[in-house]
Amino acid sequence: MSAVPSARSRPLVLGSTSPYRRELLSRLRLQFQTAAPQVDETPLPDEPPAELARRLALAKARSVAAQFPQAVVIGSDQVADLAGESLGKPGTHERAVAQLRRMRARTVVFHTAVAVVCAATGFEQLDVAPVEVVFRDLGDAEIEAYLVAERPYDCAGSARSEGLGIALLEAIRSDDPTALVGLPLIRTCRMIRAAGVDVL
Repeated sequence: MSAVPSARSRPLVLGSTSPYRRELLSRLRLQFQTAAPQVDETPLPDEPPAELARRLALAKARSVAAQFPQAVVIGSDQVADLAGESLGKPGTHERAVAQLRRMRARTVVFHTAVAVVCAATGFEQLDVAPVEVVFRDLGDAEIEAYLVAERPYDCAGSARSEGLGIALLEAIRSDDPTALVGLPLIRTCRMIRAAGVDVL
């Protein structure tokens, strides 16, 4: 599925307008630009959450790679998995309340997929970082206080763990610690190195 590029240090493009992913990628101190992917994020019928995240991450990377064929493009997507059901971005306060009420005292798996594509070389890699998140048995007042403070309506499963959302949780289990915020940097580093971007 992948080919080693012949050129080194290709331009890097983050195929996302997410401020969370932009901040995470900036930690690597690499020069990059961002571009908005043109992708329909509607789940397919009976599509498992992890497969939805993988499909959308690759579609986003391919979409932006078509605009920047010489660049190494990163695409990512995150889907919250509650007992096999996909939970996306709530969009509204009411939906966020409903999501958090369903997740209290339960374990939710956040599937964060990352894809790296270079159209010029035919390079493609795709991986997914699952993060198990155990939610506390939250009271309605706690849910309301959190939502008023953070307004996490653009976060999968209403969970903004890098902020006050950490107070919602009992435990986080992952082998790629930035995955829950939106971009698994260990996997990303490995993949962009393979694509021809020198990280260090």
